[in-house]
Amino acid sequence: MVEEVTKMICITCPVGCSLEVTHEGKTIIKVDGHQCKQGLDYAQAELVDPRRMVPTTVKVRGGVHPLVPVCTAAPIPKPLIFDLLAVLRKVELQAPIHVGQVVLGDALGTGVDVLASRNLAAI
Repeated sequence: MVEEVTKMICITCPVGCSLEVTHEGKTIIKVDGHQCKQGLDYAQAELVDPRRMVPTTVKVRGGVHPLVPVCTAAPIPKPLIFDLLAVLRKVELQAPIHVGQVVLGDALGTGVDVLASRNLAAI
């Protein structure tokens, strides 16, 4: 296999280290530019299974606002983000909504729930 160098910015803390990851396929040989161990862990995860938290909004009927903010309970695989957003675009909840309420369970078979991020009272 051929050695490659992938540049990425670590997003695990506010420093935002510029990483240079030397790897063969998904096997890391060397990571340069990290200021803490989190950078090493991030580089490995980003090469093998990149995941992200997904915040968005969903429609609400009978609420004081027409939308409620929601977020995944844990990071989901990055390639599924747009599929999840398409599913959530079709979701419509009935007010009242409570923070932590499950909006979509086991989103796309990932085992991760989508939860309401705030309370929303009914009209």
